[in-house]
Amino acid sequence: MTLRGLLVDWGGVLTSDVFASFDAFCAREGLPPGTVRELFRADPSARELLAGLEDGTLPDAQFEAGFAALLGPGIAPEGLIGRLMGDAGDDPAMLEFVRSARRAGIRTGLISNSWGVDRYDREVLVELFDGVVISGEVGLRKPAPEIYALGAEAVGLPPAACAYVDDLPGNLKPARALGMTTLHHRDADATIAALRPLLGLAS
Repeated sequence: MTLRGLLVDWGGVLTSDVFASFDAFCAREGLPPGTVRELFRADPSARELLAGLEDGTLPDAQFEAGFAALLGPGIAPEGLIGRLMGDAGDDPAMLEFVRSARRAGIRTGLISNSWGVDRYDREVLVELFDGVVISGEVGLRKPAPEIYALGAEAVGLPPAACAYVDDLPGNLKPARALGMTTLHHRDADATIAALRPLLGLAS
């Protein structure tokens, strides 16, 4: 079956690798490589801070103060989110593919776990997407199943008519359970090559 909808994550799919940005931050701040990722993986306090940031219940400044304290002495909280994400630049190939899919009649949507307020260029969102679901604005974060249902609803399609692309495997399972066709994003070339036949787009 040819799919009619394309739903994508933002960070790590339409941008370069977020974890590489974390490691660049660590290098600048004099922290061991992997420090940020390991805190989010293994430290309950870090995971709680991240959950609050992503679902919109924790103000940016409180996240920055709390996470800076976990990172250790000498890490300034001011502007911490921007420093963590500062090396995650746009992926031009993925952005252009979403644009071209939309021009071809595919319904395009964003399902993104947000890192604070004002992290998205709203003009770009309007250009790229028929529907936008941002975790901090809806009070839900991936991998909650409800946020994927909202994504399909935002583009006016049933989940089974949509492909969903994310760089984190744990975010794919709930989408798949709803009936979406899921793709684990590793690089633009592989993702685009896999999406073209699913969406009925010529190479």
